[in-house]
Amino acid sequence: MKEDITKHSIQLFEQKGFSETSVQDIVDSVGVTKGTFYYYFKSKETLLMDIHLQYINNLLSRQQEVIEKEDTYRGKLIKNVELLIGDIETHGPSGRVFFREIRHLSPENIEEILVKRDEFRLAIEEILQEGVQSGEFRENLNPKMISFAVLGVTNWSYQWFNPAGDVSANQLASMFSDFILHGIQSEGD
Repeated sequence: MKEDITKHSIQLFEQKGFSETSVQDIVDSVGVTKGTFYYYFKSKETLLMDIHLQYINNLLSRQQEVIEKEDTYRGKLIKNVELLIGDIETHGPSGRVFFREIRHLSPENIEEILVKRDEFRLAIEEILQEGVQSGEFRENLNPKMISFAVLGVTNWSYQWFNPAGDVSANQLASMFSDFILHGIQSEGD
């Protein structure tokens, strides 16, 4: 039941926004009572935080798998881009709620999510830094700024990218990877 409530809430938050969605809207969409809702969640914000934690923890876990599997820094970076763009296809509504509705969390909850978002970004920064040190990427890169650029390009895609449109998630990830890498690869590549 908790999963059903969460799933329906994500759809409602994506369509109407967190503020415009009431607990009554949520329970009506699931076909349960408010008592059922409050059995699983103390409040609507508790539900929103749960959605945020599920989303970012899942992303961090998959990022770690990518980092451990890939042998090259180039491969690690490409797979991170594929992970983020592919996520729009598989977890698009959750991603949009994650990026758009964080402002409705309490300051403490926002801080917890920001720490996890930083963890994701710092992993990309580390890939870039180690890639520079290994000679895979140009010496004069600023890994911190490039990591923000990579995330800016990929995360903003949640706002406009339609995986059912003319370009698939794989094609977009490939385009973005090509765009990013040709700006940072070592001169000899």
